Amino acid sequence: MRLKYNEELVKLNDELISMGEMCSDAITFALHSLTQCSDDLKAHIVELENEINQKERSIEQQCMRLLLRQQPVASDLRMISSALKMISDMERIGDQAFDISYLVPLNLKEDEVCQKELISMGKTAIQMVKDSVTSFVNRDLELAYKVMEADDIVDKGFVTIKNELIDAIAKDKNMGEEYLNALMIAKYFERIGDHGTNIAEWVEYAITGKHKRLTPKV
Repeated sequence: MRLKYNEELVKLNDELISMGEMCSDAITFALHSLTQCSDDLKAHIVELENEINQKERSIEQQCMRLLLRQQPVASDLRMISSALKMISDMERIGDQAFDISYLVPLNLKEDEVCQKELISMGKTAIQMVKDSVTSFVNRDLELAYKVMEADDIVDKGFVTIKNELIDAIAKDKNMGEEYLNALMIAKYFERIGDHGTNIAEWVEYAITGKHKRLTPKV
């Protein structure tokens, strides 16, 4: 019985890896759309978002089967409950990648600092999502903490972009719509970073039984 249960846990890890890769691809396509937006690229993101939604439902069903058919010990129960929380964050990541694709093209010059910062934010967010899922599968608490620390980089990037765009709008109101779109995209990348951090925090809970937002302050 335990052998079968362990096999199911391995399958769950594989499914989480697959969903994490879909999310990383969706963000990557969204990032590419900042400079080379096309109907094909948007279609890829729409397809990935649908696949992410389907994967969320599939993993949710898998977790419920493990909870109902087996009798998980405390550590396994934390892993399964954490996985259920993680897929919710990953589903939102897919939604936000989709939203980014419909705010482009930006019509920004390639040498504008804002565009460079957006690309930097996007790349950091992609790595955060990859590392957060990897930290869960490998039970790597140190990597989960690195993801949490990386959120500060994304947050600082958003503040930089916001300040630059405030100045840019004041100088050229004709570009107001494009600059506001750029600010929205920066906000979506910041949220993706937050979701990556959420996943890492659930990894911490799965491994240690402690969660920053769940642990009472004394």
